[in-house]
Amino acid sequence: MFNKQQRAGVSALTVAVSLALVAGMTGAGTAAATASSPHGGSSSGSGGNSSGSGVAAEWVALVTGDRVRVDGQGKVTGFDHGEGREGIAVQTYTDRGHTYAVPHDARELIADGRLDQRLFDVTELSRPESRKAYRDGLRLIVEYGGAAAGTGARKAVRAAGETELNRSLRTLNADAVTATPELWETLTRGTNSGARATAAGISRIWLDGIRRATLERSTGQIGAPKAWESGYEGKGVKIAVLDTGVDAEHPDLKGRVVAAQDFSGSPDATDRNGHGTHVASTAAGSGAQSKGTHRGVAPQAEILNGKVLGDDGFGSDSGTLAAMEWAVAQGADIVNLSLGGRDTPEIDPLEAHINKATAETGVLFAVAAGNGGPQTIGSPGSADGALTVGAVDHADKLADFSSTGPRLGGGLKPDVAAPGVNISAAAASGTGTGTTPGYASMSGTSMATPHVAGAAALLKQRHPRWKAKELRSALASSAQDTGHTPYEQGTGRIVVDRAMNQTVVAEESSLNLGKQAWPHTDNTPVTKKITYRNSGTADIALDLKIAAHGPGGKPVPAGFFALGTDRVTVPAGGTASVDFTADTRVGTDNGHFTATVVASSGDGQTVRSTAAVEREVESYEVTFKHIGRDGKQSRNFESTLSSRTDGEWHFVNSADGDVTLRLPKGEYVLDAQSLIDLDNPDQGRDMLIQPKLTVDKTRTVTLDARHAKPVKMTVPDKKTSFVGGFMQFTRSTPDGGSFNGFYATEDFARFRVGHLGPQVTDGSLKQVWAGNWRGKGAATGTGTGTGTGTGTGTGTEYNAASGGPVKRIATGYTRAFKAEEFATVKVGIGASAKGKQAVLGANLNMPLGDWGVSDLSLARPLPDTRTMYVSTGDKAKWSFSFLQLAEGDPQNGYRVDAGLDSRPKTYPAGKTHKETFNTAVFSPAQSSLARLDDRMMAQVPLFSDGRGHTGSSATTSEKTTLHRDGKQIAESTKALTRGELLPIGSEPGRFKLTTSVTRSAATARVSTRIDADWTFRAGKAPANDVETLPISTVRFTNAKVNNDSTAPAGATQTIPLHIHGAAAKGNNVKSLTAHASYDGGKTWRKLTITDNKATVKNPAKGKAITLRAQVTDKQGGTAKVTVHNAFFGK
Repeated sequence: MFNKQQRAGVSALTVAVSLALVAGMTGAGTAAATASSPHGGSSSGSGGNSSGSGVAAEWVALVTGDRVRVDGQGKVTGFDHGEGREGIAVQTYTDRGHTYAVPHDARELIADGRLDQRLFDVTELSRPESRKAYRDGLRLIVEYGGAAAGTGARKAVRAAGETELNRSLRTLNADAVTATPELWETLTRGTNSGARATAAGISRIWLDGIRRATLERSTGQIGAPKAWESGYEGKGVKIAVLDTGVDAEHPDLKGRVVAAQDFSGSPDATDRNGHGTHVASTAAGSGAQSKGTHRGVAPQAEILNGKVLGDDGFGSDSGTLAAMEWAVAQGADIVNLSLGGRDTPEIDPLEAHINKATAETGVLFAVAAGNGGPQTIGSPGSADGALTVGAVDHADKLADFSSTGPRLGGGLKPDVAAPGVNISAAAASGTGTGTTPGYASMSGTSMATPHVAGAAALLKQRHPRWKAKELRSALASSAQDTGHTPYEQGTGRIVVDRAMNQTVVAEESSLNLGKQAWPHTDNTPVTKKITYRNSGTADIALDLKIAAHGPGGKPVPAGFFALGTDRVTVPAGGTASVDFTADTRVGTDNGHFTATVVASSGDGQTVRSTAAVEREVESYEVTFKHIGRDGKQSRNFESTLSSRTDGEWHFVNSADGDVTLRLPKGEYVLDAQSLIDLDNPDQGRDMLIQPKLTVDKTRTVTLDARHAKPVKMTVPDKKTSFVGGFMQFTRSTPDGGSFNGFYATEDFARFRVGHLGPQVTDGSLKQVWAGNWRGKGAATGTGTGTGTGTGTGTGTEYNAASGGPVKRIATGYTRAFKAEEFATVKVGIGASAKGKQAVLGANLNMPLGDWGVSDLSLARPLPDTRTMYVSTGDKAKWSFSFLQLAEGDPQNGYRVDAGLDSRPKTYPAGKTHKETFNTAVFSPAQSSLARLDDRMMAQVPLFSDGRGHTGSSATTSEKTTLHRDGKQIAESTKALTRGELLPIGSEPGRFKLTTSVTRSAATARVSTRIDADWTFRAGKAPANDVETLPISTVRFTNAKVNNDSTAPAGATQTIPLHIHGAAAKGNNVKSLTAHASYDGGKTWRKLTITDNKATVKNPAKGKAITLRAQVTDKQGGTAKVTVHNAFFGK
């Protein structure tokens, strides 16, 4: 097992930079399908934007070769099996805002700690920064075993298909690679249980994850000036700042950077973001520009500039690992990591590296705890070897954003705290400054961490032979109590001058006494030793006392914690130990207990250390027995158990026979599957679901496959064939989370289902069934509805669904849909470029959730018309997703160059409805703009079509600029269509945001260039809060054009102008204008507007018209859009 000690369950999101709250919003905005989105295999489900957010959906690739469809809010809306994996079930679940989609054959590897569960975190994988990083394929870090097996495995991985080697990582004996769908077969092997195991020589498989960039008074707050007065300024000590780079030309940092290297893929190690320069100057800035008022903690320390985060503030695990190796090789004494990501139960590669490098080299790694608040310690701050730093303000009040413990599994983190609120430090050139020229104010544990790194440098100068262990002990032992618990402050806020003069320290600053089993009456008291070391020349007597904290701040009963003695003498140059005991037989409260042991000497020294123990909540043994269809014990089951109380997950594999788990008292959801033939999943499976399993005593649960019954679904058109479908159930939790089971199949005849246990009467259980049938003439190929290549038939499809709240999961299911239950939707699909093909999918939106139903294995030439029959019962709403192919075919993999999604709507039964996709005028739809502190996120769907379907397109160029009060403060080579971030600063002003994008005529002849700009006023950014910025959007809609985006030459038409955003709220439009150009924008004609409709004369035959519109609100904000080649005359 590779899990961290006592760690289990699903972790919470943690980041280590103040702008992470803005980045977190990007889950609500995704592109439809980028030009590099890979597709392949036979799909049993597809999805679009079923949430109604107006943001398009996308596919996310899994390491297994499967693909998951994710909507604009990060919800799973469909699943596409990889080649040869059609019979393998996938399970989805949501925990603390993150959704996971885990194929059954990967679950045991995750449970064993050999496979990183982040590889299945579709919320994280669908974020803009992840899409950017994994554009060419999922990136992995593969750790090898020793000896010949590891050598052979390394050769096999590097030789597998088109696998690309990105980096070789010596410290971990690992490779960072870009994966292909086939790599899964090289990395893993089959087992008799039907699950997968790592292949010979493969130790662990990690996601090459994304890490985020998480002074005047503050240096005085930690005692740095007193250390300077003693002659210690960090001279001769090297601090590696692994961040967004460093502006080495800033006066405060000039001459301080002794080595620099980029690990982010940027052209150099210069900071164009601002985060790294701020961190570096906090640790070691000279304060030259401010004449010394903004000095860093160790102003004479040398800086190693390792740029691991790009200009957007994001970077990869492998880049950070390579930079840590580089820093050690360059002679770093301290490594500052003001970055982080979501922690997981297993040890991730950054944690593994820090633990190993600390032990082997003695380098100290100072790492930000994260900015997620309670119980969100991030990685790699979660590493045992890291000196993890929380944040306090100038009054030593805990920062509300500072991540607190316990770490997953109950470990004590953070270790110490430091100032991290409104820290003023050097601003990189071009990133904007605060009220003091050349400086910027930032908040976050990112800002607290370099205070600790600088303090360690001062200590290192005084004690050159000290390594990480000694530096850590001195800083933690001498910390100042800020009135918070050890899970909030560690031992306290650092005081470096105290640490400089301290002669007595606790060798281990924290003790973990583990978890003690319920019912506690027979617990054995747990004792560990606190060892004090005296480096002075005289014996020192210490008086000891305990400050204790119970769960939720409750008092700790007398006798729960105890010391072996309340006074100890530590000999000069020697050590003395004191027993610390936790007796969990005492008291009645269960949960996490902490203690701070304060040792005081007569000469004024105070030594602080912490301890923690977990008193297990009421728990019981539950045994799971497995019986197959033949009535005999089965080893073909795999089960998942989810707690509705705390969200913990447990996996049960019957390959081990009967399985017994120890589970906390509470209510669980049990979801089990039994494959008929482990070697051939296509033979079918039995699903047994117990949505309500109460654990309040020792008990046995019997899973008997004979209880499952068959499923049959039909539609009235006998000329259709079943393509694929799914069953999904969900049981919500009181805190807003949910357990979701999703099972896709290409043949319900091979699928059986059964309910176990009591019924659910609180309304929290829902179940839905859905299927997709295709007309037999709709595709060439097998004639079974799973055809490949180009369609030649009618394009007729049936998409049917039923379900809703239930008290029991269906035990067997039969549903014959009738003709009168369907609505007919005639879907016209245009194309302005010749030779294009597209796929179209129907997406289901029900009170239960959002899911794609249509198979996407059929591409048809454009323009096209599809007849889609959709069921109308059970409050079903439907939307449609359009993907235009750039190359390839659905069966063997393809890339798309344009995508559109409609909003969910109700289609009344018995009627015919029309939808039109992919026709002019393409222009920006409703946009969103938000600011947190000094970062802005823009979500602008630039290529929405003439009917308002939101979407995206492959582009040939993109550019965005941001001005404040007439001065450019930011520039990007992105068009801000996918939630990218720009530095905006926190100061008030009048802002102008411009974006311009072009696309190839091979993608579309129309809207080949779109220019848009917005002006708006904004006040000073609120601290640590998201601010929605007041922008509007104006667009041309419902132009009378043909399906190739042409209109009768010379004719006149009226085109509605739709306004969204600030100007559309109430009677807030001051003016609305529109212009047309018939010579590519050289000259313009003002258009007459009546009732928000512009009168337009169509261009001449074969010529294009360029359109421009502008709206101004009553506050002076403007929105302007120019659409080049909006449509053509015919």
